[in-house]
Amino acid sequence: MPSAPRLRRTLDTGDAVLVGLGSMIGAGVFTALAPAASAAGTGVLLALALAALVAYCNATASARLAIRYPDAGGTYVYGRERLGAFWGYLAGWGFVVGKVASCAAMALTVVTYAAPQLPQPWRGLVAAGVVAVLTGVNYAGVRKSALATRLLVAFSLLVLGFVVLAVVVGGDVSAARVSATTAADPWGVVEAAGLLFFAFAGYARIATLGEEVRDPRRTIPRAIRTALAIVLAVYLVLTLAMLAQLGAASLASQPDPLAHAVETTSWAALAPVVRVGAVVAACGALLTLLLGVSRTVLAMSRDGHLPRTLSTVHPRHRVPRHAELVVGAVVAVLATTADLRGVIGFSSFAVLVYYAIANVSAWTLGAGRLLPVVGLLGCVVLAVALPWTSVLSGVAVLAVGAAVYGCRTVLSRRR
Repeated sequence: MPSAPRLRRTLDTGDAVLVGLGSMIGAGVFTALAPAASAAGTGVLLALALAALVAYCNATASARLAIRYPDAGGTYVYGRERLGAFWGYLAGWGFVVGKVASCAAMALTVVTYAAPQLPQPWRGLVAAGVVAVLTGVNYAGVRKSALATRLLVAFSLLVLGFVVLAVVVGGDVSAARVSATTAADPWGVVEAAGLLFFAFAGYARIATLGEEVRDPRRTIPRAIRTALAIVLAVYLVLTLAMLAQLGAASLASQPDPLAHAVETTSWAALAPVVRVGAVVAACGALLTLLLGVSRTVLAMSRDGHLPRTLSTVHPRHRVPRHAELVVGAVVAVLATTADLRGVIGFSSFAVLVYYAIANVSAWTLGAGRLLPVVGLLGCVVLAVALPWTSVLSGVAVLAVGAAVYGCRTVLSRRR
């Protein structure tokens, strides 16, 4: 809609990189390592490399498309422009439902690390309260969100560095734990890569902010690749430290593995610092996840796939105010009932479908088709390798979205 109010371009390259870092660091390090280790054992290192390869292909495709279409909405816009309205809609639907699950996972991560003994229903209620507070921060304006993310990322990186230092200096690290073969099943490695992909998906938040960054043709590709490289280095160092200190079996069994690793060292008295860091990192991830989902809802509502009231932009803060509030409310409700590990698998499946569409869209641009092909194959393989419950629930939710689109199209033609 050419006459729709536009968002304000206030973010530079550094801000965009920090949005990606805030999305990825909290999502990956504090939640995905344990289920990935359960699936792959020490093969989690191979799974990390595989997930990074697929993420790199997806990042390249997203960067190329973001240069061509620097608008809010990410792959929803790319699929619509390159493949047709249905594929853009399906990408947007997959992104929204997958990232709503991710938001719930981050809210639950906050509670898991801050109050591990808290019973239901208080656990869910506290998680919903966290969502409400961060929705209010985003409502105050994207610039304020970027500034908050800068502080959150800096503190999180300091805490992660402390974890590695505690393990190396005060721990009982063993190379044998890293090299021990606890799971030789190649399919387990692929499943773990699918779960770890959840940890890398944050760079998409940069592309969905295409309408709010300065000089998007230059800023978006640089920010995506920079954020991905930094996060991969952080994940690799932390995974090695966790395996060397705990071993794959212990890592897989802990809902809060980083805090547990420090508790097994001579620096155990400082484990609360790690718990605070986990809370901060998860809050940073949740802050930017809410930001990205609301922008995709904004783009879909502009095109009439969602109620048009969700495209309303606040006259002073210049944010999609109705989209922000609705997304926050849905996440808060989900956080009261969700299972942490279950939503990770569901979110990974939905987002892999989103990136599969991004890769096909990039393939249609012409030159440089190898990486989109590799990215597409990688997305398909990782998606089908996820736990069967995640695959079935993901297919069902995507089918519901497709049915809604079909019914709406039929009714529109009859009118």
